[in-house]
Amino acid sequence: MGKHFKTMGWVLLCVTLAACSNLPRGAAIQKEVLATSEDVDTEIAVYPVTRAFLPSVKGWPRTGARSYAWIGHSHGSIAQVIRAGDTLNVQIWDSSENSLLTGPDQRVATLPALRVSSAGTIFVPYVGKVKVSGRTPDSARASIQRQLEAIVPSAQVQLSMAEGRQNSIDLVGGVNNPGNIPMPDNDFSVLAAISAGGGVSAEMENPQVKLVRGHKIYATSIDRLYDNPKLDTRLHGGDKLIVEEDRRYFLSLGAAGKEAQHPFNRDDLSALDALAIVGGVNDNRGDPQGILILREYPASAVSAGVRGPRKTRVVFTLDLTTSDGLFSARNFHINSGDLVLATESPLNNTRTVLGLVGSVFGLVSAANGVSN
Repeated sequence: MGKHFKTMGWVLLCVTLAACSNLPRGAAIQKEVLATSEDVDTEIAVYPVTRAFLPSVKGWPRTGARSYAWIGHSHGSIAQVIRAGDTLNVQIWDSSENSLLTGPDQRVATLPALRVSSAGTIFVPYVGKVKVSGRTPDSARASIQRQLEAIVPSAQVQLSMAEGRQNSIDLVGGVNNPGNIPMPDNDFSVLAAISAGGGVSAEMENPQVKLVRGHKIYATSIDRLYDNPKLDTRLHGGDKLIVEEDRRYFLSLGAAGKEAQHPFNRDDLSALDALAIVGGVNDNRGDPQGILILREYPASAVSAGVRGPRKTRVVFTLDLTTSDGLFSARNFHINSGDLVLATESPLNNTRTVLGLVGSVFGLVSAANGVSN
């Protein structure tokens, strides 16, 4: 009977070893992912991330989210300037007895809501069209008064203005109080406008500032504006500001601490930053020598004369067990849409097989005990 159980035990052991290659796993082993890259006709290129490789990849085209330029800061006049579309309120004071502008017992003539035409003019009785656009309110007031003096020598002019579309900007969203913001002067900047809108919404992750000027779009992050005053660009009338959460993301799969889609929490994200965000490599399953970053480049990146990869599909390999690998990972930038894959350690299969073997021998031993 004991001999029969020993034979059965060896049969079970052989079946277990034969099936070890089909053991269920939560992630691929590195050599499985990279196997197809060795084929001559493959569309995949593999690059180990090392200190020597970093200068090369730095010059390759960016992938993922579209990148925008930004406009540096410039100084403008601190005075308010009248533009087409503004509304002027004009009051003309006249103390003469036979005034052309006022009636008996009346000392002031009011010309309310004079809209500045597209030609930059307003109409003033007895004077006609007066050019006011491009002037400050005080300069426009003095101009109107000079032209009135030929008709009403004692006239005194007062003028106030309400900003129109060309003298205001739109805060479209991402601030606590979005809406139309009048420009108090010609030196009104992006940060001043955001402040006027109540500041950036606190729940946003790495807020991005998008400036729409005519048919052009410029963008940067709010952190860059905070850190560099030279980027706090001066706004033009009619500009639109949009503050929104960073739309860039990367994916994590395999034997990582978390399998998910992760938004960028800063402007530049390194491979080490990404691994910290996903919770690192699983201690029991992950292979620190087999961290893979999968990225797809456009066809233009592999065109002749373009500095870029050999293939459109690229796998970057990281070895976190060496100092060069760690330092290089800290200086390797993650692009939006990258997949960070933590492969499974080959030793994990060995441990699983040994566990199954131990279970088989334990079963055999138990059977022998019963038979005896």
